[in-house]
Amino acid sequence: MLDTPYGDELPSDGFDPGEDTYQAPPADSSSIAVDVDPSSNRLELLTPFTAWDGKDYNDLQLLIKVKGKCTTDHISAAGPWLKFRGHLNNISNNFLITATNSENGEMNSIKNETSGGFGPVPGTARDYKAA
Repeated sequence: MLDTPYGDELPSDGFDPGEDTYQAPPADSSSIAVDVDPSSNRLELLTPFTAWDGKDYNDLQLLIKVKGKCTTDHISAAGPWLKFRGHLNNISNNFLITATNSENGEMNSIKNETSGGFGPVPGTARDYKAA
């Protein structure tokens, strides 16, 4: 028979809070510039979205109806794609590519209502955005 495990439930001197490395942002950040190499595949500066005009969108095109399980790994699979998490355009190439399309039972193959053919999810989404 094994001995009952024992040990301190909590550290007798309390937990070590670690090194305080937080730096509060400056009160005036107007002089701060963030430089990102425009040819970077990992980082991308985002342009602000235009302000919502208060009107809802109606009659939008459906990109994909997923069949079966759809977890975060189906929405944006991990692995080598994680290196692009700071680059919205590149990580979008990973969007729903492992989700099964209910229309044809295939992954990364959806009907592009603009062209009439089937294509990858990210490319079709870009077509819809451009239309």
